[in-house]
Amino acid sequence: MPGIAPRLPLANDAQDGLALIRTYENLVRQNLKHLILTNPGERIMDPLFGVGIKQFLFEPNDTIVWSNITATIHKQVQKYMPYLEIIDISFMEPGSQNSEFGVSNYLPISIEYTIIPLGMEDVLDFTVVDFAVL
Repeated sequence: MPGIAPRLPLANDAQDGLALIRTYENLVRQNLKHLILTNPGERIMDPLFGVGIKQFLFEPNDTIVWSNITATIHKQVQKYMPYLEIIDISFMEPGSQNSEFGVSNYLPISIEYTIIPLGMEDVLDFTVVDFAVL
């Protein structure tokens, strides 16, 4: 099966020379993750693109910040990925933080969404970590 797009970060692949994404589900997951991780102003020619999730790492881990993050994600997805419907966004509870990453500034996040044209549900789970605090 041919590839749809390169897998990021770029990596060599024995079969294709460059690792490729082969399904639309994986492409959407990669694009959503990059939308969330990109800081506004970081993308050339589109200064409004991106959630900039790392800017929230030093904020209190509470429902007010979670609401701000959730609203920003919804706004960005609506503008840049209108073929997605966000079903749920969840964060780790403040009382359950641990030092799994050896730092105190990290944010586990889970985003449940539907890819509307495919009628497919998926979940993106990842943890944002700022290693600059080590």
